[in-house]
Amino acid sequence: MNELIQGTAKRVLIYRLGSLGDTLIALPALHLVAKAFPNAERRMLTNVPVNVKAPPAAAILACTGLVQGYFRYAVGTRSARELLSLWWNLFWWRPDVLVYLGAPRGVESAQRDAKFFRLCGIKRLVGVPITQDMQDNRWIEADQALEPEGERLVRNIAELGDGELDSAAAWDLHLTPAEHAKAAESMAGLGDRKVIAVSVGTKVQSKDWGRENWRELLRRLGGMYPEYGLALNGAPEESEASEFAGDGWREANPGGPVVNLCGKLTPRESAAAFARAQLFVGHDSGPMHLAAAVQTPCVAIFAARNKPRVWFPYGRQHRVLYHRTECWGCGLETCIVEKKRCLTSITVDEVVEAVRASLA
Repeated sequence: MNELIQGTAKRVLIYRLGSLGDTLIALPALHLVAKAFPNAERRMLTNVPVNVKAPPAAAILACTGLVQGYFRYAVGTRSARELLSLWWNLFWWRPDVLVYLGAPRGVESAQRDAKFFRLCGIKRLVGVPITQDMQDNRWIEADQALEPEGERLVRNIAELGDGELDSAAAWDLHLTPAEHAKAAESMAGLGDRKVIAVSVGTKVQSKDWGRENWRELLRRLGGMYPEYGLALNGAPEESEASEFAGDGWREANPGGPVVNLCGKLTPRESAAAFARAQLFVGHDSGPMHLAAAVQTPCVAIFAARNKPRVWFPYGRQHRVLYHRTECWGCGLETCIVEKKRCLTSITVDEVVEAVRASLA
C-alpha cells in the first residue's frame, strides 16, 4: 500500500466475524494493521454473539490497543432496516481504509462485500478475497500440509507488511498486571506446583471427545504426574463436566490439588492462567487458541470436521491428535451417521503419549 495513504489514514475499518477462536487466529493480522496504521482510529465490524460460550471480540481485544471501537450486526441478516442502519453508521464514520479479515465464503460473496463497503464511501480496500487463491488455504510443499488460517489472513494483507507469525509478539494479548494477579489468585490452591491446564468443553457436539474419555485421561495423568496440579477451565455450564473429569485425577492422586475455574475468569484472565501452566490439554476450542497465544504448549484433540492444520494451534511446540477419515472436512456441528468416528477413534493411550512427549 502507498505509504502516503498509510500515513494519512485517520480511520480504518477492520472486518472480522466470529468468536473467541476466530479472534485469536486473527491476532497477527490485527497487530500488522496496528503497525501499518499506528495513528489511525481502528474500529472493527463484527457480529453479535449467538452463543453464550462465544465471547465477543471485545472480550479478547480489550487492553491490547489493537481496536478502539466496534460496529456490530447480526450474521446472515436480511433485514433491509438493519443493513441500511449499518450502511449509515459506516458512511457517517467515513473510514479511509477497509481491512478485510473475513472467513472465506466464496468469491461472489467477497465481491458483494466489496460493493457494499464501496457504497459506504470507503475508497481503499485491503485483503478482500476476490480471487480463489485468496479464498483458499494454500498447500505448503515444505510442510506437506495446508496453510494455517492465521497465515492466510496475513498473506491476504501482505501489502501492509510482514505479519511475523513466528514471533510471540504477533500473538501478544498485552495481558495486564490485574489479569495476571486474578489468575494467580484463582490458582492459589495449586501452591507452587507445576500445572496442567485442561478444558473439556466445546460448543458443538461433533468436537466433544466424551466425558468418560476425559475422566479416564485425567485418572491416568493424575497417577503419572503426582507432583503437578490440575487447573480446569471453561464456561460456567461446563463446570459439572469438568468436575466429573477431575474426579479421575483425584481418584489416582488423592489429595492432589485441583482447581475448577469454569465460569470464574474472563477469557483474558483465562489466558493469564494458561500462561502459568506447563501444558494445556483440550479440544479444538477457544481455550486452546488462548493457550497457544500465550505460548503454552498444547495437546489438542481434533475432530476431522475441518481440514487438517487450518485451525490447529499455531506453532511447532504443539501436538495435535487428528484422525483423517473418509468423511473429513464435513464441517458438521452434529455428527449422527458416522457417530464422530474421527474423534472417538482417538484413544486415551494416544493422548497420554502426546502428553508424555510434551512434558518430556
